[in-house]
Amino acid sequence: MARRLLGRSINRLEDARFVTGRGRYVADLVATDALHGAVVRSPHAHARILSIDIDAARMMSGVAAVFIARDLAADNIGPLPCGVTSIPMASPLIVPPYSALATETVRFVGEPVAFVVADSVERARDAAEAIVVDYEPLPPVVSMLEAVQPGSPAIWPDAPNNVAFEYHRGEMEKVEAAIRDAPHVVACEVVNNRVVAASLETRGALGQYDASSDHLHLTASAAGAHAIRNLLADSVFRVPRDKLRVSIPDVGGGFGMKNVLYPEWVLVLWAARRLRRPVQWIGDRNEDFLASAHGRDSFVRARLALDGSGKLLALEAQVLANLGAYVSTVAPVVPTMAMGSAMGGVYDIPLVAFQTRGVFTNTTPVDAYRGAGKPEANYLIERCIDIAAAELGMDALKLRRKNIFRRFPQQTSMGLSVEQGSFAQSIDLAVAAASDFKARWKDSHKRGKLRGLGYACFLETARGQPNEVAEMRAGENGQIQLMVGTHSNGQGHETTYAQIAADALDLPLARFEFRQGDTDDLDSGGGHGGARSMHQGGTALLMAAEGFVDNAKRLAARLLQASPETIEYRAGILRAPTGQEVSLEEVARASHQVTSDDVPPGLAHRATHLCDRYTFPNGCHLAEVEIDPETGEVILDRYVIFDDYGRLLDPRQTLSQVHGGVVQGIGQALFEEALFDHETGQILSGSLMDYALPRADDIPSFEGALTPDYPSGANRLGVKGSGQAGAIAAPATVMNAVVNALAPLGVRHIDMPATPARIWAAIQAAR
Repeated sequence: MARRLLGRSINRLEDARFVTGRGRYVADLVATDALHGAVVRSPHAHARILSIDIDAARMMSGVAAVFIARDLAADNIGPLPCGVTSIPMASPLIVPPYSALATETVRFVGEPVAFVVADSVERARDAAEAIVVDYEPLPPVVSMLEAVQPGSPAIWPDAPNNVAFEYHRGEMEKVEAAIRDAPHVVACEVVNNRVVAASLETRGALGQYDASSDHLHLTASAAGAHAIRNLLADSVFRVPRDKLRVSIPDVGGGFGMKNVLYPEWVLVLWAARRLRRPVQWIGDRNEDFLASAHGRDSFVRARLALDGSGKLLALEAQVLANLGAYVSTVAPVVPTMAMGSAMGGVYDIPLVAFQTRGVFTNTTPVDAYRGAGKPEANYLIERCIDIAAAELGMDALKLRRKNIFRRFPQQTSMGLSVEQGSFAQSIDLAVAAASDFKARWKDSHKRGKLRGLGYACFLETARGQPNEVAEMRAGENGQIQLMVGTHSNGQGHETTYAQIAADALDLPLARFEFRQGDTDDLDSGGGHGGARSMHQGGTALLMAAEGFVDNAKRLAARLLQASPETIEYRAGILRAPTGQEVSLEEVARASHQVTSDDVPPGLAHRATHLCDRYTFPNGCHLAEVEIDPETGEVILDRYVIFDDYGRLLDPRQTLSQVHGGVVQGIGQALFEEALFDHETGQILSGSLMDYALPRADDIPSFEGALTPDYPSGANRLGVKGSGQAGAIAAPATVMNAVVNALAPLGVRHIDMPATPARIWAAIQAAR
């Protein structure tokens, strides 16, 4: 009998190949006779294309083709679609045409204008530099606040005041009445700064075409094979889905950015079909900064109403969400339904209403980034709580304790039912962890430093795309393949799914082989996003394992001349009441020869998990910072985590996911910001020389604990998503600590990122 694996921390199976250089990334998969692509990108944020001279480039040695927009049109290649056709409770969504190559006007720096294909990367790039584009510059607008003002430059003629949609959620009239009658109303303005995903592996793709079968094949560094396949087949190439395969090898990080359909995916496939040869494109770091989807970027004006005792009465928020120049794949969902699901956080607020306007600007398109709307909602309420406590002379912790959810299931004002959680327990643990803060504050004070302590709670609404499929299939060699419609870009799925299967079948891990990210393996799947993989995919795999055993019992019954219901399965052995038995390997071999109506060819089972329920990861974090008032430098000295993720399938893997998210949240709070020049629309933080990512010496050793005491009832595994939670909790936690340190000087609020320059300026203004 195999030792049970779920609930244990084990070494990740995939790490052996990763740390020894045996990972298979898209850049490693150079096809025989492959051509290489280079993209000519707009140097302007807004300009008309007057002419494109490609003659010199076409004549250069090794160049196979140079393509511009008219070539796409000649082949009836459609524009990149948005994956969201409409948003409930929103005005009609304006989705302008997003061609893989710009047609008459460019609308952000980095937008593709031409595509060069040559027999080497170097020759393709040389030819790209030989292309001459004559532009007529137009005035750009990069600020959301300016974009919505009457008279601002129009980015799209059918989007008045550059607004793509308006979204309303909650009972605004009741909220307005509650605010009007409340004893206390606190006004807050918060900015969620734009960030770059900055994954370790840049984007890349390989396009192939089989003329004999008229079959297209895209291999890409992506995170959702089926969604990309569907959009490409249905809207761009307009071919049956079974004529277009998408496969995804190992992926070196994505954080939501690689869920998106990009122009380059269209270009390599189309060029491969035109030229009848494989075409590969691997983006460099600069292209990732310019043209890969950015994250966050919202501005919120909010009002929080309280009664005389500090009880929260109502929350009203007006959100501006920057979409960039185009409506990216799932961008409209982020500041609307996703943000709305988490609005109000862990607090029992009777009335919540908010409005979002999606705004076009002449900037890189924005899409989902780790947490996708939930960090924005949590940052808003957690900063509002601290600001309210400061303005009304209340203790911020007491204000939190007074208003957290306490009776379950709890119906939120946004219509979700929170089943349970460790809300009060997490706060108590965080407070206990800071019991000796005063001693550290005195030490900092003696050295002329400012020290701050910040708390933030969080509630995530984790689900992502509802429903998932999984299949378990036995080979004649005894190995069992696991296929799930999710996709890992660093989360360790190869290990965790094998743990689930090994426990379900009571077999060693070595018996399982994990496959993912190929539309030829599974015809549907929800991919990555929304902390959904174990909740949705893990449950589907558990169901597949149960069906797999049932199929094995039916086939074993034939071999043992017994009734299927009398067959017992244990640790890879199937036994009849007579004592006769066969191994799972023998059954698998026989399954390839013996078939019937009730036993399909081969030993396999596919399961579909139909589930649209959310899980609710939650917790309380605390941070301590030390600030040098002379320079504004901030040191994150301590970070403590007390979280609830339900049942922990692998505690160490769960912690690794949480720690990664926390680091990204710290990065947004203290370091990261994608900036554009106001006059030209040029990105000012377009490389790792200009864009500050957190480094190892910026991050303290994390403290705290996870509680497994509140398993979720939304899935049979009892899990709650952990992949996004750290990025949801950390920004507010760190910023609350920064403002707490600055509060004795009279600073009430500071926007992210809390850079030394911004902190120093706030100190000087306060003085």
